[in-house]
Amino acid sequence: MVFLSIKRLLVWMGVLLGLFVGTVTRADAPIASSASPNSSADDVVVLRIEGEIEPILAQYIVNGIQKGGRDHANLILITMNTPGGLDTSMRRIVEAILGSSVPVAIYVAPSGVRAASAGFFILESADVAAMAPGTNTGAASPVFEMFGQTVQIDETMRKKVTNDAAAFLRSYATKRGRNTDLAVSAVTDAKAFSDSEALEGKLIDLVASSEADLLAKLNGRAITRFDGSTVQLSLARPLQREVAMTPREKLLTHIVEPNVAFVLLIVGVLGLYVEFNHPGMFAPGVIGGIAILLALLAFQQLPVTLIGIALIVLALSLFVLEAKFPTHGVLGIGGTVAMILGAIMLVQSPWTGMGVRLSTAVAVAIPFAVIAIVLMRAVLRSRRWKRATGREELLGEEGEVTETVGTAPATGMVRVHGELWRAEAVNGGSIPKGARVRVRSIRGLTLDVEPATQLPASS
Repeated sequence: MVFLSIKRLLVWMGVLLGLFVGTVTRADAPIASSASPNSSADDVVVLRIEGEIEPILAQYIVNGIQKGGRDHANLILITMNTPGGLDTSMRRIVEAILGSSVPVAIYVAPSGVRAASAGFFILESADVAAMAPGTNTGAASPVFEMFGQTVQIDETMRKKVTNDAAAFLRSYATKRGRNTDLAVSAVTDAKAFSDSEALEGKLIDLVASSEADLLAKLNGRAITRFDGSTVQLSLARPLQREVAMTPREKLLTHIVEPNVAFVLLIVGVLGLYVEFNHPGMFAPGVIGGIAILLALLAFQQLPVTLIGIALIVLALSLFVLEAKFPTHGVLGIGGTVAMILGAIMLVQSPWTGMGVRLSTAVAVAIPFAVIAIVLMRAVLRSRRWKRATGREELLGEEGEVTETVGTAPATGMVRVHGELWRAEAVNGGSIPKGARVRVRSIRGLTLDVEPATQLPASS
């Protein structure tokens, strides 16, 4: 089972508070300048795409582009390193780039990184597409995976998704002056391209060794915007201002990662489960409540499937039934399989790099199944236990008659647990001194007893 450390939990709670009250502000400071404070400079807003393309990252990029437009920047520079991501998030970024009032340059850097899958669509949408030496792009075919392996789906559905992606790419690549046929082959045939191949194939505009080199090469360059207008870039004295992610956005970026969202869901369920079965512990309930809310926040942003949720709910039900009925592990194994399947089906997108990994699903599902079943069995067993304190602990206990016990009124005495009690015989007759008796019930300070062994017949 994956556990969150107390320190990390406290940090998350603090940032979560900032999320809801809106007190965290965006960092926005110059990072490099070739001009003195009093001289004029050409404003370049710098944004970073690092990791998977997901909703929070998309919102950060969209906000940064809008900020560049409000500030009348000369250029918006987006550096990119991504394996791909969600289709909906990618389309939001592309839409913002195509509608930007400020020219947008996308730079795949540093050397050794990639702009694959959804990142290729974003690269081709830019006013200026550039790559660093030793980078690659492409491989933008829709991929349908289960258990980490590509699976076969209905051919009509595959063609539908592929043709839709190809048409979307053609819709703006042509206006950008890109090699549309070669670009579409990255979708239909999953082709990938090195920086030199992309430049030679007219998928990008130039190769630059660094951001400074890129800005120097763009200075004075005339570019054609998406609306057909021509703009000449003025970047003689570039002042780069990086618009970084706020702590709130960084936190949410980690939370909406499918593996983290799934772990939060299971931790939340387990915490509430423990609290309901052991009221008064408080800590499991608090941690579980926070984890559940964070998971719901992530699911609000991710393309969550109903079948994934249904399988996880089924798994929880099977774990409870396994604890209550002697099925010899059948329901427990079924619940574990259902949870693993539900996890990998929980988030679905036809783009690589998203979804709960099989290793995460297995690492969470098996320990959770063991803990849930063992805990539930312990609770059910405890409910069958006899009271171990108070007068109720005497029920069923044996004692010795010290004074002959008869029927009402109680005149006999018995010794039970070292204590003397008045006693009455529940079945009538009398029980002689020295006989062993068993307590049947308690009425005030009187015990109703019966012989623990068969009494000898009176002569």
